[in-house]
Amino acid sequence: MTYNTQREQLILPEYGRTIQQMVDICVTLDDRAERQQCAESIVAIMEQMNPDVRKYPDYEHKLWDQLAIMSGYRLDIDYPFEVVRKEEMTAKPKPLKYPMQRIRYRHYGHLTEAFLKELKEMPAGADRDRLLSMTANFMKRSLYNWNRDAMDEQKVAADVAAYTDGQVRVPDDFRYSSVSNGHLPGSNASKKKRKR
Repeated sequence: MTYNTQREQLILPEYGRTIQQMVDICVTLDDRAERQQCAESIVAIMEQMNPDVRKYPDYEHKLWDQLAIMSGYRLDIDYPFEVVRKEEMTAKPKPLKYPMQRIRYRHYGHLTEAFLKELKEMPAGADRDRLLSMTANFMKRSLYNWNRDAMDEQKVAADVAAYTDGQVRVPDDFRYSSVSNGHLPGSNASKKKRKR
């Protein structure tokens, strides 16, 4: 008895070993017209095996690409579409640029620093108070996520003052929102509702 683990690994396992064997036979056919007809039959069977592929607008192109991949790009036929070449499939993507910026307190992140810089330049008023409220609450949540034991509202107020060179201060009577939204262990929201 031969197990699948002892057989050659399938290139596209979703189509199964039978389709892979059909593709292998198609590659070995000498007559080009017969090879073309065989390839078209295989693509039709692949479409029947995976009818959900019809949802996509370019599904036929995808099927022919998959046929080329399963043949190891050895199938010499007239493809109705320009198939993706092996070089394109194996090419490594270009590295993305990562905007490295110096952040004073990494647990707050770059956007928090941008908000605090904006706060420092804003004139006093209702808009600045709203932005200060959102930023301070966000800083509290970031500090909580970073280290729950280090989370302290006084530290947030001190960090706001340090970031803005003392020009913006969190009022002493400022009420921070709850970072856990009531989902701490033992809170009412975390307890499962009991059936009556």
